[in-house]
Amino acid sequence: MYVCKAGHMAIRKAWQGRTGVGKNQTDTYYFDIELCKRCPFKGGCYKEGAKSKTYSVSIKSSEHTEQMVFQESEYFKEKAKERYKIEAKNSELKHRHGYDVASSSGLVGTELQGAMAIFTVNIKRN
Repeated sequence: MYVCKAGHMAIRKAWQGRTGVGKNQTDTYYFDIELCKRCPFKGGCYKEGAKSKTYSVSIKSSEHTEQMVFQESEYFKEKAKERYKIEAKNSELKHRHGYDVASSSGLVGTELQGAMAIFTVNIKRN
C-alpha cells in the first residue's frame, strides 16, 4: 500500500486500465478523507469539499522502461544533438522542392521526382 508524505496509509488500492491495449495501467490508491481533513500537509493534496482522495501511479511497461534508460545514455544524447540537421534537410525537401506529394502517378514517376528533388538539394549545397 502507498503511504502519503504525512505517513497515512491508503485504505484501498485499485487497478485502472487493461493489459495489452496500448495504454499503461495505473495503480490508484484511495485515502481516508477524515484523515486528510485534519492533515497538516493538506494544502498540497486535499481540496476542500472533495468526496474522495486518490493518488494514481502509472505502471510502465518493460518497453517504456528500456526506452527511458536508453534516452539517458550518452549515445542517445549525441544523436539527438545531430537530429535537427536531418530534420531541417527533410523539411527543405518537403516544403521547397515538392517532396511531400508525388506529382505523377506510378513508381517510376515518383522515383524520378524524388531523385530530382534530392539532386537539386545536393547541387544547392555545393
